[in-house]
Amino acid sequence: MSEQIVTPESSTPVVPNKETKINLLDLNRQQMREFFKNLGEKPFRADQVMKWMYHYCCDNFDEMTDINKVLRGKLKEVAEIRAPEVVEEQRSSDGTIKWAIAVGDQRVETVYIPEDDRATLCVSSQVGCALECKFCSTAQQGFNRNLRVSEIIGQVWRAAKIVGAAKVTGQRPITNVVM
Repeated sequence: MSEQIVTPESSTPVVPNKETKINLLDLNRQQMREFFKNLGEKPFRADQVMKWMYHYCCDNFDEMTDINKVLRGKLKEVAEIRAPEVVEEQRSSDGTIKWAIAVGDQRVETVYIPEDDRATLCVSSQVGCALECKFCSTAQQGFNRNLRVSEIIGQVWRAAKIVGAAKVTGQRPITNVVM
């Protein structure tokens, strides 16, 4: 496969191969449509995959049953849907959940805060922080770097997947996202 795909971090085309898969969480809708066009597919395929990714929190191409098997196979070769992993979870009696999420060899915090009429998700946009607030553990690291799109969106995606799976216990879906 020799199609060139442009990633959002760079305007330099990347030839997809098995070692350098494109993380679809890094792509916005326009970039995703261009990605599918470069694969020789119609742009509406981007909408189908995005629905699976964001509506169903699906990261497995084989589960995307309205995508033909040939395209699913092609996607498995050149792309992935990889959200950062939760490495620690703390739950409070008020329903608040704090996750430590691995981004590379570092960690960020994501916090789910349920209230009577809404549920807010606080996500990190940087590793560390330059503000040095005494109450915040992230600030104690100092500023390291800005997060990639997939690392920010991945926090929302991961939290939505966890909270969505917990609907049985009555947790509210995420209604607000703050940074």
